[in-house]
Order: sequence, then C-alpha cells, then structure tokens
Amino acid sequence: MLLAALYCLLWTFQTSAGHFPRACASSKNLMEKECCPPWEGDGSPCGQLSGRGSCQDIILSKAPLGPQFPFAGVDDRESWPSVFYNRTCQCFGNFMGFNCGNCKFGFWGPTCTERRLLVRRNIFDLSVPEKNKFLAYLTLAKHTTSADYVIPTGTYGQMNNGSTPLFNDINVYDLFVWMHYYVSRDALLGGSEIWRDIDFAHEAPGFLPWHRLFLLLWEKEIQKLTGDENFTIPYWDWRDAENCDICTDEYMGGRNPANPNLLSPASFFSSWQVICSQLEEYNSRHTLCNGTSEGPILRNPGNHDKARTPRLPSSADVEFCLSLTQYESGSMDKAANFSFRNTLEGFASPLTGIADASQSSMHNALHIYMNGTMSQVPGSANDPVFLLHHAFVDSIFEQWLRRHRPLQEVYPEAYAPIGHNRESYMVPFIPLYRNGDFFISSRDLGYDYSYLQDSGPDSFQDYIKPYLEQASQIWPWLIGAAMVGSVLTAVLGGLTSLLYHRKRKQLPEEKQPLLMDKEDYHSLLYQSHL
Repeated sequence: MLLAALYCLLWTFQTSAGHFPRACASSKNLMEKECCPPWEGDGSPCGQLSGRGSCQDIILSKAPLGPQFPFAGVDDRESWPSVFYNRTCQCFGNFMGFNCGNCKFGFWGPTCTERRLLVRRNIFDLSVPEKNKFLAYLTLAKHTTSADYVIPTGTYGQMNNGSTPLFNDINVYDLFVWMHYYVSRDALLGGSEIWRDIDFAHEAPGFLPWHRLFLLLWEKEIQKLTGDENFTIPYWDWRDAENCDICTDEYMGGRNPANPNLLSPASFFSSWQVICSQLEEYNSRHTLCNGTSEGPILRNPGNHDKARTPRLPSSADVEFCLSLTQYESGSMDKAANFSFRNTLEGFASPLTGIADASQSSMHNALHIYMNGTMSQVPGSANDPVFLLHHAFVDSIFEQWLRRHRPLQEVYPEAYAPIGHNRESYMVPFIPLYRNGDFFISSRDLGYDYSYLQDSGPDSFQDYIKPYLEQASQIWPWLIGAAMVGSVLTAVLGGLTSLLYHRKRKQLPEEKQPLLMDKEDYHSLLYQSHL
C-alpha cells in the first residue's frame, strides 16, 4: 500500500534526460547539424542572454586511435556526435545541459553557486521507508515518458542523412537502458557485414568514467523526476558474498517458484518488460533497437557457468585491484596486463593482474553470476540490480583515485580503442562530456560513498601512502646518490682546505690577516678616537 501511495503521489512529475534532445530531432536540426535549443528561462539558444552558454562548433580530438576498429566513416558513433551535429551548446561556469538549463554535478540553486555533497549508501543501511521510496522511484521512471529526450530507431543513413527523422518516445528508465545498448552494440558495416570488436563504454579506459557519468545522469534524472534533490543511488557491497542477498522480494526480486529463470510474482519488478535484448535480431535486420517490449526480466543467480566464474569477488580481490598502480597498460583493451581498469572490469585475474580470456572476474563476475538479462552487455541495464552493482564498482574506482591521486594525464591521451581517448566525447551523451572529465574524485562531482567517509581520504596515512610507495621504488637510487654525494663532499672539502692553507702561506706580510688580542683591540679603538 505504501509503494502504491508513493507511486500515485510521484506520478505528477514529468521530466527526463539522456540522448537525443527532443528539441533537436527535427529534419531541420539534423540537416543543419545544430543542437542549440533555447533555455526556457530567457528563450535564447543555450541561455546566451543570461550568460549561461552559447552555440559553438564542436572541436573533436585529433589524437590517434588504437588499431581495434580498422574502419572509418561506417558507424554513426565515430567522432561523436559529428555525424548528427557539429554545433551544440557550450555552457559557461557551473551550468550544464543540452540547453545549459541545469547545474553541473555538485552544484545547486537558481544560479548554480551552491555546493552540496550527497552520499550514496549501502542498500541494506536504508530504512524500510527509504528502501520503499527507492523502489517506487524506479517504477515511476519505468512508467514516465521522457519529456526531453527521444531515441533514434534508424541510422543516420536510414534517415536519408537527416531529411527523414526516425525517432521514438521512451520512458525515463528505458532511456538509460537504450543508451547502454547503443554504446555497446555491434557496428553495422553495410549489407550483412557486422563488426563485433567495438564498444564505446567497455573493454578499454573509458569503462569507469563512462559508467560514472551514466550513474550521475540517471541519479540527476530521478531527482528531477521526483523533486527529491537528496536522492542517491544505493550500492550493493558484494565483497565476499556467498549468494545474491539482494535477490529477495523485499529488495530486487526473489526467484519464481514455478520458473527459476523468472522473478517471483510478489516481486516489485516481476511485471517489468525489457528492451534492447535481441542483439542478433537487430544485426540480422541491420536495424537499431526501437524500444519495443521484449519480455520479462530474466535472472537465475548462481546457476551460471562456474568454470568461467567459479565465485563472486572477495575483499582480497578488491584490495589487489587497488594495489595496481597503473590505470591502463599495453594495448589498453581486454588483453591489458597489470591494468587497474582491466582487472576491475574483470578481464584480468584479481590474483595476478594478467589478462585471462577464459575467466570472468570482478565486475564481469557479477553479470555472469546473475545468469539472465544482466549477463548480456547491451541489455544488462534492464535489470535494476545493474544500478546497485555499478554504484559499488564506481566506489572501488573512487578508492583507487584517492589512494593513488593520479593526474588527469594518467588517463591515456591517444592510441586507446575508438571512443576511449582522454579527449574523446562519450557516446551517446548530449550534452557532450569527455572521458577525462570524469577521471577525478567523486567529491569534485558532488557525491561520496558512506563506507568511504569513515576511512577519510584526507587522513595523513592515505595522503602519504602514495609517496611512500614511490619512494620504495626508487630507494636504491636514493641510497646510491647519497653515498656518491658524501664522497664528493669529502673530496671537495679536503681540496678546499688544502688550497686555503697554501694561499695563506703565500700571502705577503702586509696582506696577512690582522689577528689581535683583547688589549690590542682596545688600543686600536683609542687611537681611532684620537
């Protein structure tokens, strides 16, 4: 009854955010390649009259890409978003949004000058009313059509280069499901040709920044949708878990007693329909997911391929990831060794840091373990467990950033797989965001994690630890340098003393230093006074 009441109460709010702004989906916008909608506050494009932003040409990164995608000009996502738009709103100061009508992450108020820090909490630490409110918010998002955004149902070529727009409405929750599908779908090369080794949000450096932005935007849309500015996504701490302890009807849905692949009829999510889960069908028809319902959420946790994923991640696995000093390495894809990103994503062993194509660990392990909708990348966001899982993955990313305090230059500038360079714009977000913009502490983006607050990243130990680790790597050099310095100091000191004494002996008598005892000093003073 409480959930039903909350749902009815929240139904009055209508808003959204995500991919193609509805205001930019006309043939005029597409053919002119401009997306600079007016801000409702003053009616000017990008709120220019109020100093919020202006319509500007997009400047694309020219940094070279890795060899993983050996094509050019065949995919709408290349050099995002230039296939669709080459002019968008560039917002000033603390303003953000496709029309500069929002505040940047971490800023609030009518002029976006107020700083706030929200805290994401363990879902098991929520009170019953808080947990029920979260579930009600999810259902509201699932049943509210986006007011601001639409999804394309065809490629730019299928739209006759913009003259025949192909877009559909979509609800707020499924908008984000569609975005996760779109960023990870296969490339359609024309005819029946498909290229599968491409992903603009996984298997490369952008994995963690992309999902960080994805969660932030989803969180902001729920705040706007409900009017609850304090809403944050809860996380599921799966370290050392022996089973899916959130897979109960009280939380994210228990198992259906009649069919173990379905959710319990008593679950809040048993009636949900998934979208974008039939990748092979889209490939065969050379079309895009259009948001049509495709059946219920599938989930059968624990009944997965145990040869590939023998167990869920442990605390020791997480600690090993955090000990890796390199964010990225080598080929910067799923074959990278000793890469924090690749190990956390789950393509490298959390015991050795060596890439292992036969195993799925860490982040990947949770997806495989769920054995259903979560286990296929493009449609995995259909299952709301996705949000709780990725919030915790993001918290591990945050721990690594606080422990190692990397400069932004640590994020690869060039030669990463397509879409993953530091200055590349992240697909498929409009307004535009670069990968490197989210390679910073969560606190700079306005949020923190409850379990990280107590262990204070500002403590002296955490602050000094990176420097101690660096010192331990160069201590042999430091000791050698100190020894050489000592020898040189002794030699130079001896030579200086020898030269000094020899010079004294060679000085003529009138140039010898004047050495006087106390009586001679007073006599000299007396004579000077006379």
